Amino acid sequence: MIFHIQQTIQINMIKIGGISNSSVFQIGSAGIIKPYSSLANTGGFTEPAPQLKPSGEISLVPL
Repeated sequence: MIFHIQQTIQINMIKIGGISNSSVFQIGSAGIIKPYSSLANTGGFTEPAPQLKPSGEISLVPL
């Protein structure tokens, strides 16, 4: 069986509250959505992250 789908989509604004490695964002129709995730060291970090301080203390992270 062959389906032919024709659609028009008009988007005025999209607000995405959060995104993670396993997020799926789809507009329109898809026969199959294949999950894909990757982990990348985009900051070029070479050492482990510092240990967390006890609850109540504030630690600033340089950007």
